[in-house]
Amino acid sequence: MAWEWCRNKGRATLSLVVLEINTGDTAWLLTSAALVLLMTPGLAFFYGGMVRSKGVLNMIMMSFVSIATAGVAWAIVGYSEAFGNSIGGIIGNPFQFAFLDSLVYGDPTVGTVPALAFAGFQGCFAIIAVALLSGAIAERATFRGWMALSVLWLLLVYAPLAHWVFASNGLSAPRGGWIVNSLHAIDLAGGTTIEVACGAGGLALAIVLGRRIGFGSAPMRPHNMTLVMLGAGLLWFGWFGFNSGSALVSGTWAALIWVNTLLAPCAAMLAWLFVEKRRDGHATSLGAASGAVAGLVAITPSGGAVSPLGAMVIGLLAGAACSWAVSLKFVWGVDDSLDLVGVHLVGGIIGTLGIGLFADPRTATRVAGLFYGGGVDQLWRQAVAVLVVGAFSFGMTWLLATVLTRTIGMRVSPEAETSGIDLAEHSEVGYDLTSVQPARRGV
Repeated sequence: MAWEWCRNKGRATLSLVVLEINTGDTAWLLTSAALVLLMTPGLAFFYGGMVRSKGVLNMIMMSFVSIATAGVAWAIVGYSEAFGNSIGGIIGNPFQFAFLDSLVYGDPTVGTVPALAFAGFQGCFAIIAVALLSGAIAERATFRGWMALSVLWLLLVYAPLAHWVFASNGLSAPRGGWIVNSLHAIDLAGGTTIEVACGAGGLALAIVLGRRIGFGSAPMRPHNMTLVMLGAGLLWFGWFGFNSGSALVSGTWAALIWVNTLLAPCAAMLAWLFVEKRRDGHATSLGAASGAVAGLVAITPSGGAVSPLGAMVIGLLAGAACSWAVSLKFVWGVDDSLDLVGVHLVGGIIGTLGIGLFADPRTATRVAGLFYGGGVDQLWRQAVAVLVVGAFSFGMTWLLATVLTRTIGMRVSPEAETSGIDLAEHSEVGYDLTSVQPARRGV
């Protein structure tokens, strides 16, 4: 294996086993990276369908431009911050792998795969994490403000968190981050550093930018559910690479993760629809799509640590809890436009804490959760990771949004928001219906 979990004084420790490059593992990782990249266009459709028609193009553009801004920032310095040699367990040496140049020559490896392939795979993670954040501020953020935030958030929030959570000792550099190496919390593919971080950061953004005009009084229903369902399907498809690729090997562990990535969203969708039917009297397509995403979010950290039964239980919990949580924005008056907090923050918390409850010692992590005789040892570690990551992301995102609001501006004018952010920010519209003429009588 490229990396494995071992027991160190009764704790889960991730350590790298250096082997020669394996072509099968490399092919699987490169395929997984492509699947993860596809998730961002999928997210663009998912988010685009959920907003009103006058903001669909802007919503899609926020995801697409994140591929460019986050991709370039990741190559220049982001990867080094995340996987460079650790400075106090807090951040990697930002110059160690700058521009990825040192990964091209001499055939450096991460376990059984080329280091450059690993960097590309992780870069696609950074891109989708940044794009996710846009869901909290739909229909009211300036495009220039979003582009600036996407770069700053990657470098000052995501990359340090990726170092804490993903950079195990020996992975790309001799020393890594503190959550994985000292706290010994488990996070397969980003339940904390992506889901919790985006949810907490999205909450901060929604507070700083304020509510959309008419929030709570004017209808703000999704304008195109076919786009939403298409986006959800693409997200689910890409998520197999997102989770299974994080094994870094094409073997039994990757197969377990793949199956869990299938089962958890299935269970979550059923739970969401059940709650929705009992509460509102209807099971909706938006509920089906959102339930599947909630299950995918929850299995992201836990997919390699639980059995298929555990994955379904986590999915059921996430589907029911997230279905309830999305309604709280109206109670609290916080305009989390596309339910980033209700789905990603809540789902990420459930999946991360679920490891402490349902971790099966027969998996590659070799960790036992509370219900498998392991007591609360792993549970408290998972809880600390959630609290620290959430607090850091909320605080830093609030600071960045506040600074950008007071300098270049983060919110469009009331006139632009009312008439349509697509025209104001891009001088385009998502749907050009000017050539459509009404049918004449008698024709």
